[in-house]
Amino acid sequence: MSKTAVATMMAGVALLIPSSIGLLISGVPTILCPFPALTVIPAFLLSVHLWKAAVAVPMLLFFVWHPGLFRGESDVPKRSYGLLVVAVLLSVADFVTSWKWGLQYQGSHHTYGVCAVNVGWVVFLTLAFARGRDKPSSFGFSLFLHWTLFAWLAWYAFPYMGELP
Repeated sequence: MSKTAVATMMAGVALLIPSSIGLLISGVPTILCPFPALTVIPAFLLSVHLWKAAVAVPMLLFFVWHPGLFRGESDVPKRSYGLLVVAVLLSVADFVTSWKWGLQYQGSHHTYGVCAVNVGWVVFLTLAFARGRDKPSSFGFSLFLHWTLFAWLAWYAFPYMGELP
């Protein structure tokens, strides 16, 4: 395996960390463990014994999203910019529609805290993607950019707000 393939594989496997924190740290949504949709929905769909395997979903999507990283490609595909825009717009819509439930079931501290962390992620990702668009990117920067995007999706994007089943 080439160095870039190993780096990409390690980055993908490292996504298990934020996805595990986002889903497995506590049994209820917290600011550190907000139950993001990218892992919560698969966890709900898996059997009682396999629900923890949902933490692998972001890693698998990362590998499928930009397989060129395994070959050392440095480009940032236009679809990645599109994914960021769509995810941000859907995140705003998610907060607007679930805000009341978040306040009711998780409380204001949790709801405002998770919202603030998401705003931080969005600002960081927007600035990073803007930098990548203005300058030619390297393999390392493209890998970092995609890893952070999927880390946000795995850990904080679309947090669970509402009554737990």
